[in-house]
Amino acid sequence: MFILKRQDVEIGSFQHPSKEQKIPILSYQGQTFRLLSVFNAAQEEEARTLWRDLTDNRGKACVLLEEPERFSVWGKIQLERSSGETPPPTAATANGVSNVFVKAGLLIIQAMYEDIDDLMGGKQAKRFEGDLTEIGKQMRLPQMTSEDLVIGLLRMDPFSAALPPWQTNHLNTIFTELHRIGRNYFGRSNFTDRALEALDDLSPPERDAFLKWLKQLSSGQLWQ
Repeated sequence: MFILKRQDVEIGSFQHPSKEQKIPILSYQGQTFRLLSVFNAAQEEEARTLWRDLTDNRGKACVLLEEPERFSVWGKIQLERSSGETPPPTAATANGVSNVFVKAGLLIIQAMYEDIDDLMGGKQAKRFEGDLTEIGKQMRLPQMTSEDLVIGLLRMDPFSAALPPWQTNHLNTIFTELHRIGRNYFGRSNFTDRALEALDDLSPPERDAFLKWLKQLSSGQLWQ
């Protein structure tokens, strides 16, 4: 939608509805945008790839902010919703899948990535990025078909409005494959419990709705 410089915009913050943290927001010509991903100065192409995917392929209203030390991608929001209650668990995307379920899937992926990085180091975390990319290519999973898109996914704010356009079949495949490759990294240790702790970032009704829905998937038994 827009490629802007720092002098073109105003940057402030608002209180996260369920966490003790401030969320950066960007204002431009009366419109408000929420921070989705940040890239360093050497990652210009990755930033542009994510921005183009969101704007061209998914029709999202986004800003690519160019600064001397970094690039950042921002997604349009309505401020009156940003500080209010979280959407109910039944709120659905255009493809009929609850936003909550997509959000939960993204939280779990990012939790596994962080666990691998913390416990095994950057080399194994990079390998995990490659595993996700390979799965995305083979299974034709939206926003997972290239390394740049996967990196953007791992850095994406799960509480942004610009969630991946995953449907039930995509999420079922993701949970099946995540469990398979998780066993490769963690063996028989109970890594699923650690990954599911990421769901504590959801509101209790959202968390309960997701876990109930997960049990209905063929991959759900792997995560019990």
